[in-house]
Amino acid sequence: MPTIPTAFADVTASDSTLRRYLHGLSGVDAVGLEARAAGLGTRSIKTTAKAYAIDLAISMIDLTTLEGADTPGKVRALAAKAVHPDPTDRSTPSTAAVCVYPDMAAVAVEALKGSGVKVASVATAFPAGRAALDVKLADTRDAVAAGADEIDMVIDRGAFLAGHYLKVYEEIRAVKEAAGHARLKVIFETGELSTYDNIRRASWLGMIAGADFIKTSTGKVAVNATPANTLLMLEAVRDFREQTGVQVGVKPAGGIRTSKDAIKFLVLVNETVGEDWLDNHWFRFGASSLLNDLLMQRQKLATGRYSGPDYVTVD
Repeated sequence: MPTIPTAFADVTASDSTLRRYLHGLSGVDAVGLEARAAGLGTRSIKTTAKAYAIDLAISMIDLTTLEGADTPGKVRALAAKAVHPDPTDRSTPSTAAVCVYPDMAAVAVEALKGSGVKVASVATAFPAGRAALDVKLADTRDAVAAGADEIDMVIDRGAFLAGHYLKVYEEIRAVKEAAGHARLKVIFETGELSTYDNIRRASWLGMIAGADFIKTSTGKVAVNATPANTLLMLEAVRDFREQTGVQVGVKPAGGIRTSKDAIKFLVLVNETVGEDWLDNHWFRFGASSLLNDLLMQRQKLATGRYSGPDYVTVD
C-alpha cells in the first residue's frame, strides 16, 4: 500500500511549500497531449488481440450503481452480473468490483461472498464532497465496517481551486487512515478542474497523500473521463513511480460506453505505462453500461453475429 515517500516531507510541511511544489511541475502542452491521445486512439486492434482486450476490459470494470433509487434487489442483481456477466458462457471473466453507496455495501458484500469480486464504496459525501471532515470520515468508516474492500473518495474541489492544497492533502490523509485496509481511490472530478495543469497538480497531490488509485470523475458531471485527461494521469503515475518506486493505479470513470472506447483506453495504458498497469489491480473502468457492449462484442467475435436485445440485462 502506498505511503508518503520521505522525499515529500518538506513539500507537505506547509501550504506554501506544497503550492510551490505543485506549481513548479512542468506545464501541460494541451495541443500535444490531445494530439497524442487522439493518435493512440486510431490504433487498429483485430481478431485475437481484440478478444483479449475485451476480456481484459471486462475484468477491469467497477460495475457501478449510484442512484437514489438503488434497492437491495438491484444491488444483488448487479452483483450476480458482476460474478457471471454472461450466464450462458462461464468463460467470461468476472468484473473487478461492484461500486455502491455506503448503505448498500453490506448487501454487496453478502452477495459477492467468496466470488473474488471486490466491493467498492463511494464515500466522503459523494459526489459533491460538500460536508465537514468528521462527516466524511464517518461515511468512510461506515463503508469499511460494512465490509467494503475499496473506498472511492472525492476531493474538495472548492478548496483545490482556491489553492488550499494542504487542506486537500490533509483530508486525503485522514480518509486514508479511516479507510484502514481498504484501498483508496481519490476522485478529482477532472471536468471541474478546468485545466490540464490542474489535473496534473491534483494527480501529484493525490499520490503524495497516499492514494492507491487516482480517478478522473464521479460520472455525475458533464465532462468525465476523456482519453486526454486519462493520458495525463497515466503519465503522472509513470513519473511518480520513476521518482519514488511507488506504483499507483488509474481509474477513468464516466462516459466510457463502448468496446471501442474501452480498447482505446487500454492502448493508452499499454503505450504510456506498459504491461505493469494492464491488470485490474492497477487499472479500472468506472462504468455501468460499458459491460453490455463488451458482452455483445464478445459474442459477435465468438459466433459471427450479434444477439438480440434480450442477450444482456438492462441494469
